[in-house]
Amino acid sequence: MKRHLLLLSVLFAPMSVFANIIVDKTGVDEKDYVYDLHQCTELSTQVQKQQTEGSAIGSAAKGAAIGSAGKAIAGGSGTDGAKQGAAIGLGVGVLSKGRERRNNQAAYTNEQNMVIKNCMTNRGYVVLN
Repeated sequence: MKRHLLLLSVLFAPMSVFANIIVDKTGVDEKDYVYDLHQCTELSTQVQKQQTEGSAIGSAAKGAAIGSAGKAIAGGSGTDGAKQGAAIGLGVGVLSKGRERRNNQAAYTNEQNMVIKNCMTNRGYVVLN
């Protein structure tokens, strides 16, 4: 009994991540459907994540340098202007890195879902979304 529960948890664990596929199961054997969905989900794990360039600290440092230079050019005097510019640049650098990371994650998830949908369609299922 424990072996069957373990097998079911292994089969359904990856599918819980990709719950946004809608398949018309009219006339479809449930065992075949579960098997095919599992295989398609496994295939989708081959999608490569896009690597982000550098780190958030590196982006923040670049933003701080640009911000401090901009403040100094715009008429900020001495170190106070450079400090204000650096603080603004630091914030912008961190925010842009976070946005890039979220966009990459969304693209990765969308591509995985597309692989699953195409795989299920190629196996003869009617994918509705």
